[in-house]
Amino acid sequence: IAEALDLRRDIFSADVTDVLRAGTTGLKAGLDSVAAGSAKHVLVIASDSRQGAPKGDTERNSGDGAAAFLVTQEDVIASLEGFYSITDNMLDNWRSAQDQFVRSWEDRFTAEEGLERILGEAVCGFFQQQGTEAGDVAKVALYAPDGRRHAQLARGLGFSAEQVQDPLFGRLGNTGAAFPLMLLVTALEHAEPGQLLLTISYGDGSDVVGLRTTPAISQARAPMGVSGYLDSKLMLDDYETYAGWRNVWLTDSSARRPTPASPSATALWREGDRNVRLYGASCDKCGYVQYPPQRVCVECQTRDESTPVRLSDKPGFVFTYSMDYIAGAVDTPLVIAAVDFEGGGRMLCMMTDRALDEVSIDMPVEMSFRKLRVVNGIHNYYWKAIPKRSTL
Repeated sequence: IAEALDLRRDIFSADVTDVLRAGTTGLKAGLDSVAAGSAKHVLVIASDSRQGAPKGDTERNSGDGAAAFLVTQEDVIASLEGFYSITDNMLDNWRSAQDQFVRSWEDRFTAEEGLERILGEAVCGFFQQQGTEAGDVAKVALYAPDGRRHAQLARGLGFSAEQVQDPLFGRLGNTGAAFPLMLLVTALEHAEPGQLLLTISYGDGSDVVGLRTTPAISQARAPMGVSGYLDSKLMLDDYETYAGWRNVWLTDSSARRPTPASPSATALWREGDRNVRLYGASCDKCGYVQYPPQRVCVECQTRDESTPVRLSDKPGFVFTYSMDYIAGAVDTPLVIAAVDFEGGGRMLCMMTDRALDEVSIDMPVEMSFRKLRVVNGIHNYYWKAIPKRSTL
């Protein structure tokens, strides 16, 4: 992620994994780093994708999602009011390295001895620590595995329906480690200055994060927000398409093509700037932008005089495109587009997240960092064009 975002190399990065409350754990680490002065800015990203067995409760209630927070002492929209944590080894949901699907223990036991007991203890501990009570909370972003348990937990913890942030189960689903932080983002989008927002995560214990909004919250409204992205989503035609994307069952491809070769570790390292950071080159003599970068400018033939230019965050437009119906891809037809970037540069790439009847010349697009394939255990990522979200 750091390389795709084109961050400096002299930064500290870390992965927090293998537990449902990894998102709030990462947020706590970022808050502590900034408070201690060891970092001025910390980017915390929570992301999760959990697969349940086909047509089961976990699959039906789950979703994929991510949320990001910039922790800093500048232009703060919400400050830390308090943090309380409980650690409790609870075997309720798990997935080993060999498992494709999430496993779960008996529902009643995990609800009563897991969620209700642990979350109740954590929330009570936070209120005692801070000298507050449920009525002081404006909004609570609460983790729960499904809508029914979410409503039960909220009532059991003493929160009214008006205080509970909509969990969006009907539109989003349980996004695992990212779920409580995505709900926090939604709460921040509608918060007023001076409000106490509570985020409650769960997984081998519980974290309770209390944030107090500042006057700056009024000027920090996201252009689209969570609801905007949900409103711009595309619906799949059928379950079979979904199952193909998620590899939950084995299907035969109509294409008879050789298995893709394993990516070269040497090439991945050598071409990181152009493939991961998505750098082109701007000629120092004529300003012509090329992708991929070349030693010789095709416009004025100047040699070895160019400046790297990042294309990943530049808007683009479809110059031309083709639709390949025999590529053997999950997403048939495979749309290949030539994208012209604002300010110069042209790139040939795949287009995804598209409605076929809306693909057209001059269609506004943006770049999205996606997984191409996994070969011999190597995860290969690259940039794809997607329709600008507001146009979907």
